[in-house]
Amino acid sequence: MRRAAITGERKAELVEAPDPKAKEHWVVVKVQAAPMCTEYPAFAAGHKMDQLGHEAAGEVVEVAQPGRVQVGDRVVAMPLHACGECPLCIAGDHIYCENRPDFAQVHGTAEGSATMAQYLLKQDWMLVPIPEGMSYEKASLACCGLGPSFGAFQEIGLNAFDTVLITGAGPVGLGAVVNAKFRGAKVIVVESVPYRVQRAKDMGVEAVLETGDPELVDKIKSLTGGGGVDCALDCSGAVAAQRVCIDATRRRGRVAFIGECGDELPIRVSPDLIRKGLRVEGSWHYNLGDAALIMQVLQESPLIDLLTSHVLPMSNIQEAFELCASHETAKVILRPWE
Repeated sequence: MRRAAITGERKAELVEAPDPKAKEHWVVVKVQAAPMCTEYPAFAAGHKMDQLGHEAAGEVVEVAQPGRVQVGDRVVAMPLHACGECPLCIAGDHIYCENRPDFAQVHGTAEGSATMAQYLLKQDWMLVPIPEGMSYEKASLACCGLGPSFGAFQEIGLNAFDTVLITGAGPVGLGAVVNAKFRGAKVIVVESVPYRVQRAKDMGVEAVLETGDPELVDKIKSLTGGGGVDCALDCSGAVAAQRVCIDATRRRGRVAFIGECGDELPIRVSPDLIRKGLRVEGSWHYNLGDAALIMQVLQESPLIDLLTSHVLPMSNIQEAFELCASHETAKVILRPWE
């Protein structure tokens, strides 16, 4: 098979690799759509990587034993791997599993773990059925396109009575706009990249404010009668944006963080949490029990097509990475067989 690899600074190409083989409850999926996500910083920095991607939709083509899927099933592959036996996995929260298997140890190789490839290996219970008539490209948005924000909104109970602040309108943030508008909430976005500002406006948000504006919190409050937003969701992973989420949310409001961040956010427990009565959540993905609800958003949202900006042949992997690194995109999806 062919798979993508980062081979140098701002250099990506396709390489040949052995086809993976089904084993026990690990099945082979022929990848038809592979969304790109957080891999571009490694591309820009020249960090060599040969197992790329964690999102995919495709067709089951090989099973080793009877299980939850069979050859011919159209499926979305959930990110990462998990043990399937701990209380978190049984409850549907596989993403938080602390006992996830070592893929290379299980299979004797890392081949089959990447999603930017023509084939992948995935545990059968981590494959979500694709509704009839839905394209692979659209179904693949059930991973990081919609997944992180959907899980966060479930946790904080976002509804049609709420105004929500979304900081960062990259692909994950734009997915948050889709999810928030589907729930009937009013949406305020903070973003600076012109392409993404316009895409958020095209999705019908109530306002888009500039990142880094020294009067940002005051402007957000002025849009909400002075009290602040009911909910806030940081998708940027920037400490300054996380701080805005806390400061711009009303008393007894709800805040969630889904943007990965390597820096420390100073939180003042008394004024930020106790005296404001804030509810603060960290969320990574959605519970597997909500997979049917994600598919409903994909089927019914009038905004879903705006979440994807580029669908490219995987043979154009260099162009795809350059696009992602430019930030002038929404979700970019690869077709591994082209």
